[in-house]
Amino acid sequence: MTASQSNLAGLSRFIFRAPSWYASLGFALLIAAIAGVGAFDSGLREGTWRGLFFVGKDAWEGIFFVGIPTVVASVATTGVDRFLGGRLTPNRSSLLALACEIVLVGLLTVGAIVAVFASLDQRFVYNVLVVALASIFALRLLVIMAVSRSSILVASIPASIQTVVSALLLFVYSGTLSYLEVGGPILDAYLMPYFARSEQAPDVVSALTPNHFVLLGVMCVIYATSVYAFLEVIDRPWRNSLGVSVLDFIRGFIGHIAEGSRELEDFFEQLGQEAVVPVTVLAFRDENGDEKAQFVLPMIHPGPMGEIGGGNFPERVARRSEGLAFPPHATAGHDFNLVTEREVDTILDAAENAHERIEYSAEATKSASVDSGEAKLLGQRFGDDALVVSTFAPNFADDVEYSVGLSAATEARTSGLGDVLLVDAHNCNNGLEGPDLGHVTPGSRRSFDMIRGAGAVGRALSDADTDQLRLGTASDPTEWTPREGIGPLGIRVAVSEVDGQRTAYVLVDGNNMEPGLRDEIVSDLCETVESTTPEDPEVVSAPSTQSGGADPAKAERVVSDGGGLVDTAEVMTTDTHIVNTVKADNQVGAVIDHDELRSLIRRLVSEAAADCEPVEAGMAVEHAEVTVFGNDRTETLASHANVAVSMGGAFAAAIACATILVSILIFFLA
Repeated sequence: MTASQSNLAGLSRFIFRAPSWYASLGFALLIAAIAGVGAFDSGLREGTWRGLFFVGKDAWEGIFFVGIPTVVASVATTGVDRFLGGRLTPNRSSLLALACEIVLVGLLTVGAIVAVFASLDQRFVYNVLVVALASIFALRLLVIMAVSRSSILVASIPASIQTVVSALLLFVYSGTLSYLEVGGPILDAYLMPYFARSEQAPDVVSALTPNHFVLLGVMCVIYATSVYAFLEVIDRPWRNSLGVSVLDFIRGFIGHIAEGSRELEDFFEQLGQEAVVPVTVLAFRDENGDEKAQFVLPMIHPGPMGEIGGGNFPERVARRSEGLAFPPHATAGHDFNLVTEREVDTILDAAENAHERIEYSAEATKSASVDSGEAKLLGQRFGDDALVVSTFAPNFADDVEYSVGLSAATEARTSGLGDVLLVDAHNCNNGLEGPDLGHVTPGSRRSFDMIRGAGAVGRALSDADTDQLRLGTASDPTEWTPREGIGPLGIRVAVSEVDGQRTAYVLVDGNNMEPGLRDEIVSDLCETVESTTPEDPEVVSAPSTQSGGADPAKAERVVSDGGGLVDTAEVMTTDTHIVNTVKADNQVGAVIDHDELRSLIRRLVSEAAADCEPVEAGMAVEHAEVTVFGNDRTETLASHANVAVSMGGAFAAAIACATILVSILIFFLA
């Protein structure tokens, strides 16, 4: 991914699941009670038992004046918003009401502290109260407009509930009605007992006057105008460049963090473009015809985050496979994120169609390793088709562009191979540091290293002798969780054996690896590391060949300190983005202990080697039409989102300052 995309991915640190509505309400009432004890401190001036009574009374008054509006807003907002055609859910409504209560209490606390240290009178605190009530109206208006996509006039109705209920309680219990001549002694006799109850309220409330409520109405109009202006300015670049609204993005993001909804997918679907992607399936079956393992590789990217789009694609593949599923990372970047989870079904259907067309063969070659510049490729032919795994370790790398992968696979086939399943091992990166995050783009030196290396592997495998194929598998879901960088598939291992040579394919359900970890794992597993120095690209380790193939005599065998479990190995990650609901760069090895991981992989490789038995293998490719983010759409979205976050914050602060200055001016004039 690019630097812009990494900044966008960093927004995942804000992702969380909102508590249920009743939990939010319980917390809101607790805050209200604490605020009441702090605001109405009558109990602090009394003796022990009498003081405890008044503390309880203060807490109840806090719940009444602060908590009741929160409860009413939490319960009523959803119904009113839905009646007006909105989409607000109870959990979101309660979370919003709680957030607004915290804003209200926070502003009043700051105002009280300023009043004490600046020797200001009580009127200053009342002015802060007016600003606080107008502020929570503005906050609620912004969120409801984003979530429900209502006009400002329609959204103002549910947005005003918390402010109106608070103002109504203050109006009644401050005795403000007594300042007004309503309609004669008879009408006053009926109204005053119900709408002027100052004797039943704390003394600090009774000092409110009609002017405060007039100012509150004026402030709400000003703040609503500011919200509308802010949204119009922020939204214009999105509509002009992408044809979508930033409000759709905000709504989807809030829905995802609050309830795990799929509304964010609706936004991505508006951005999407149709694409045709190859779906390659490599299957192994035992002598009884039962499937032992299945590699499934569609050229899509398992993103963008969490379970949105194809983020949980690896687990979905595992559920549909008969044998042990291996869904490694394809050569595709974020432009090939699926826009919705529904597209995963299209991919899986294509994989099943490809699986049905597989023609099996019991013959395979030994694996061949190639170094080509920074690229390292490991390949093995099964029948006429080949599995090729590419890595740039120990150098840092991230995704390989779709076009680069297609070119490399085509180059591998020029020597006579049939289908090629080309895997991006995705196993060494330094997180999100630096402006260049290792994206392998068309025209880069790395892209040509990979393409030349694929051609060299193809030539070596095409000319190599074949022998009986044996395969063993092992897996462990592990006790690690996505929070620790490991997805639900855990670790899966396949060991192929041809003519005495064993090759281990290790798949970790995670998103890339910490630098150096891949090399440590490979060193643990391999008895020998073969190297040579012919022209570039170089065949480091090759099977026995016929004419035109690489000459094994040119390779110098160097014995390492490895355990000798296999002759050759490569470690891959699925690039699952389910681990990125925690943070954007939650790589394998960033949290978990390296020694524990290495020990577990050694055990699984040993089990897979012991499980080796004669098998048949076959490969087929099906093309699927899906909707993906599209060319340059990810970069455009990332750029707009980053600008909205950076510039939007400054613009919001500027509007807030201007609004507050206008509010102060109005207070002075009033």
